[in-house]
Amino acid sequence: MRKGVLFVSPNSEDATILSRMLGSLSVPIEYVADLAHARAKMPNGMYSVILTEANLPDGTWLDVLELAHRVTPHSEVIVTHATADARFWAEVLNMGAYDLIAQPFASGEVQRILSNACIHASTSPRSATAAL
Repeated sequence: MRKGVLFVSPNSEDATILSRMLGSLSVPIEYVADLAHARAKMPNGMYSVILTEANLPDGTWLDVLELAHRVTPHSEVIVTHATADARFWAEVLNMGAYDLIAQPFASGEVQRILSNACIHASTSPRSATAAL
């Protein structure tokens, strides 16, 4: 059975905000602060969604995307960034992520995107070689 969301971000306050936003959807969220901790956590949990900050202390969203596709190919990856413009959104999608969420977080948008990603992950698992 897949767990909810793994949130990778150097900002623990965002994890608290997201947890409150997702509480009404009964989507559990686990938080790690960087790529190294995500690398350790991903093989141990089966996450429907990996939500990652664009810039991490020890990597970027591309590192998280590559790791997720290699280790948990069934998971959807969503990127979050304060300057989420159309160009960055297109790059994120073209590289194989599910979506991009702008910061600061808007509750309705977060709930919609994450619940759709969880449903998508449970109904159409990726192959191990998808989007590499």
